[in-house]
Amino acid sequence: MKADAEVTLRQVSIAGIGQVQVGEHWDLTLRQIGYQAIKSALDDAGMESADAVYVGNMLAESLNRQAHLGALVADFSGLRGVEAFRVEAADASGAAAFRAGVMAVASGMCDTVVVLGIEKMTDALPAETQAALALGMDREYEANHGLSQASLAALMMRRYMHEFGATLDEFAAFPVTAHENGVGNPFAMFRRAIKRETYLRAGPLAEPVNLFDSAPICDGAAAVVLTTRENASKLGLDHPIVHVIGSAVATDAVAVHDRKDPLFLEAAYLSSQRAYLQAGVTPEDIDLFELHDSFSVIAAMSLEACGFANKGEGARLAYEGGIALNGRIPISTMGGLKARGNPIGATGVYQIVEVALQLRGEAGDNQIADARIGMAQNLGGTGGTAVTHILASE
Repeated sequence: MKADAEVTLRQVSIAGIGQVQVGEHWDLTLRQIGYQAIKSALDDAGMESADAVYVGNMLAESLNRQAHLGALVADFSGLRGVEAFRVEAADASGAAAFRAGVMAVASGMCDTVVVLGIEKMTDALPAETQAALALGMDREYEANHGLSQASLAALMMRRYMHEFGATLDEFAAFPVTAHENGVGNPFAMFRRAIKRETYLRAGPLAEPVNLFDSAPICDGAAAVVLTTRENASKLGLDHPIVHVIGSAVATDAVAVHDRKDPLFLEAAYLSSQRAYLQAGVTPEDIDLFELHDSFSVIAAMSLEACGFANKGEGARLAYEGGIALNGRIPISTMGGLKARGNPIGATGVYQIVEVALQLRGEAGDNQIADARIGMAQNLGGTGGTAVTHILASE
């Protein structure tokens, strides 16, 4: 992987992946689902330990009354004594933790790192959960005035429709595609396809955003094992090794009204451009894109910010089939946030796991033919943070 600065960095590879089914895990605690994901990833890598554990999480203090997650999950997973801490970047916490792991291995500070994304949201009442999610917004200028992420998405979607002439029929392609792909993912929360008519009949959350435009509240945990490319090649693994060839983070104003253009995800653009430069690729080289489809309008804007569609044409690209498994740029290939579910701090790691499955040729019925290069982008809030990673197969 190339670096922005003139320093020598080690190449980073994904030796193992693990995930638990996304859903409502009322019978399991935060540490238990974290352990399951970590054990699966270590088993997949043929390892028993690591130098460090980095945990992506946003809401444990608010919803689970639990902080100190690094030590908690390291201890419960049989890794007591290792370096461990939590990384928080709102909804982008999972990818931010992965970024921390990449930097630790690339720099030589660690040889092997476990990255865990974890969130448990369903034990709390809906009002508590919505209040906690608002922590990723600008408190003084948005949340204090009654705005939620859904209402902000509604404002952006309404303006998008006004500016570019997009229709609900076009936006329907995002959840329809996601749910169709979710059928083939055994770890997805919703494994049932929906029709365009079902989307158009759905009840509103915040006009024009409806039930299917928004990703669901859920529990989940996903983990990856990172090590150097040299170490990975010596493990004798029975699956292909996936390499990290681009890793970048960028930020924008947290408040939507304070951005240069409320219909352009500047942080998504900046982080994708930096990742493309590191990886030595262009959007045309990307075989699949796991974007942050927390809301349909965010998915459309992400396609545009990352160079897969011209401004104002993201929804049209989806409507014309460009995001399908056999489309020009497949997205949400394992259901995305909409059908797989959006366990906030875990989402970014699920995206990495899903890209890795595609590049390993292990995506089952959802496999993208000849997938060699995949990209994952995790957004914080409504785009105040964007973390982009580009992965490649051997």
